[in-house]
Amino acid sequence: MGGLSMDQAFVQAPEHRSKAALAEAAGIPVIDISPLAAGDEASVDALAAEVGRASREWGFFVVVRHGVPDGTMARALEAQRAFFSMTPEQKAAVRRDEAAPLGYYESEHTKNVRDWKEVFDLVPREPPPPAAVAEGELVFENKWPQDLLGFREALEEYGKAMEQLALNLMELIARSLGLTPDRLHGFFKDDQTTFIRLNHYPPCPSPDLALGVGRHKDAGALTVLYQDDVGGLDVRRRSDGEWVRVRPVPDSFVINVGDVVQVWSNDRYESAEHRVSVNSDKERFSMPYFFNPGSGAMIEPLEELVSDDNPPRYEPYNWGQFFTTRKNSNFKKLAVDNVQIAHFRKDRKSIS
Repeated sequence: MGGLSMDQAFVQAPEHRSKAALAEAAGIPVIDISPLAAGDEASVDALAAEVGRASREWGFFVVVRHGVPDGTMARALEAQRAFFSMTPEQKAAVRRDEAAPLGYYESEHTKNVRDWKEVFDLVPREPPPPAAVAEGELVFENKWPQDLLGFREALEEYGKAMEQLALNLMELIARSLGLTPDRLHGFFKDDQTTFIRLNHYPPCPSPDLALGVGRHKDAGALTVLYQDDVGGLDVRRRSDGEWVRVRPVPDSFVINVGDVVQVWSNDRYESAEHRVSVNSDKERFSMPYFFNPGSGAMIEPLEELVSDDNPPRYEPYNWGQFFTTRKNSNFKKLAVDNVQIAHFRKDRKSIS
């Protein structure tokens, strides 16, 4: 991993370290979403209710028979492994920086502790280059490795398949909340900030001290995650607050509700806290697709879901500003935790 070696920057506080033996999560819903493609209204309503129950009780679920072609998946996974097999010099040629946050990186921080991983970030919809860049403005321009034939094509194909799947899931979430099927689609039409991350977690000499990704909640709307068969994704169980391992299911995606959906739903649904544990024997690969609104979107509880008896629990916030602040905090250890939706709660009681 380009000379990465264990040092103090990776060490988690004792209360946040992973246990050697972690219970497998029992009861995380595995949902067949193929009825959506069939279009039978009763079946779709039942499916939406299932998604709603999973979003309310877990904030996580697994989808199977999701419609993403096997060939699309295989090409993306082959491209991912080929990238991380490149030399450190080749990866450094597409390294990201604070102003241009796409490309390769191996020094990411979560809650101010360095993650044991290396990543490659790209946007499936590359915005046109700005005429001028203001100070502090991020430039989302993909850095494609020149030495990998088919890499760009494979991931662009994967991005299109992921967007369709994500929109299908947003339809099910909208239906589950009693909204019109396309109620949430408009937030993703313009100036989308969605991105794809290729994750590589090398074997770690001290898996009892470090994490692949520290505990966190995803800031966006939905995350669609492919994970290989090694395992390492942990979720904090709502019922007792214990960390449990999400077992890999073949040909599936793990879906987790993000903070944006929590705000839209006015806390009917809650984003789940999760992390990634590492091990000393096997490398692990995963590929999350972070489905995020357009940068101009104002995020607040949806008017259909608030009333005099159930007033809005959050102040409106601008997604683009929130996203930029979160992105910047991933680069370095800051004096404070990065911005959270709790900062926009009207009662401010949930800030930790």
